[in-house]
Amino acid sequence: MLKKDFIELKQKRDIGDAVSTFFDFFKQNVGSYFNLYIRYNGLFIIGLLGVSYLLVTGFLGMVQSSVNYSVTGENPVDAGAWYVGFGAIAFVLIFLITGLINYSLAASYMIEYENNKTIVIDKKDVWIRLKKNIGKTILFMVLLILTYIGVAVVGAFISFIPILGTLAYYVIILGWTAWMGLSFMSMFYEEKDVTSALGEGWNLLFKFFWKNILTNLVISLLLGILLVVVLMIPGILISIYVFHAAENDIDLMNSSVAKVIWIIALTIVLFIFSFNQSLAQFVNGILFFSNHEETYNHHTREKIEQIGAGE
Repeated sequence: MLKKDFIELKQKRDIGDAVSTFFDFFKQNVGSYFNLYIRYNGLFIIGLLGVSYLLVTGFLGMVQSSVNYSVTGENPVDAGAWYVGFGAIAFVLIFLITGLINYSLAASYMIEYENNKTIVIDKKDVWIRLKKNIGKTILFMVLLILTYIGVAVVGAFISFIPILGTLAYYVIILGWTAWMGLSFMSMFYEEKDVTSALGEGWNLLFKFFWKNILTNLVISLLLGILLVVVLMIPGILISIYVFHAAENDIDLMNSSVAKVIWIIALTIVLFIFSFNQSLAQFVNGILFFSNHEETYNHHTREKIEQIGAGE
C-alpha cells in the first residue's frame, strides 16, 4: 500500500516532469539521506579534515618560503610543497573512495524507497545492499575512470572545433554522465553484472537521448547554483574574519586561529562538493525508473493485473 507522501518513481516522465520530480524527491528525502550520508561517511569526513590540514599547512608554508626568498635570496627545500603534494594525493584517493560509496548510497537509497513504497528508509537495508554489490561497484568504478579518460581525450580533440566542438564536448560529457548513472542503477536494481548493466544503461541512454541529456543539464546547472549559494556561507564568514584580522594587524600567515579557520573552511568546502556529487546521482535514478518503465511497462502491467485480480 502506498504511503500518503510517497513519490511514484516508475512513471513515464518528460524533461520537465523529471526535473520537478527530482526536486520533490530532494525536498522530501534530503534530511533522511543527509543523516545516512553522515553515518557512512564519518571516517572520510575525518580524512577530509586531514587533507585540509595538509593543503593549508603546505600552502601557507610555500607562501612563507616565497616571502623569505624575496627577502634573503635563499631558496631552501620547501616542505610546504611536500605537504601540498601529499594532500593532493590523499584528496584524490578519498574523492575516489567517497565517490564509490556515495554512488552506492544514492542508488541503494532510491531502490529501498521504491521497493518499500515509503519515505522511512531502514539504514541497515541500504548498507546491506551496498555491501552485497561492493565487488561489482569497485569494478564499475575502474571502468568509469577508464571510460572517462577516453571521453576526455575525444573531448580534447573535438573542442578545437569552434563553437560546435565545444557544444559537442558538453553533450558527450552529459551523455557519459547519464550512461554511468543509468548503468549503475541497473546494476543495483536489476542485479545485473557490470557489462550487462553498462549495456542496459547504453540502451536507455540512446532510446531517450535528449531527455537524459537535457535533464542532466538542467539539474547540473541548478545544483551548481545551489552549490555556489551554499559555499557563500563559509566564504562570507572567512571574509569577515579576514577583514577583522586586517583591522587588528593580525598576521594571517602565522596565526594559529587563522590556520584553524582555513582548515575548517576547506573541509566544509570539500564536504559540500562530495555531498553534491552524491545528490547528482538522484537525477539518474529518477531517469532510470522513468526510462525503464517507459521501455518495459512493468509497473503498468502490475497495476492492470491488480485491477483484474480485484474484479
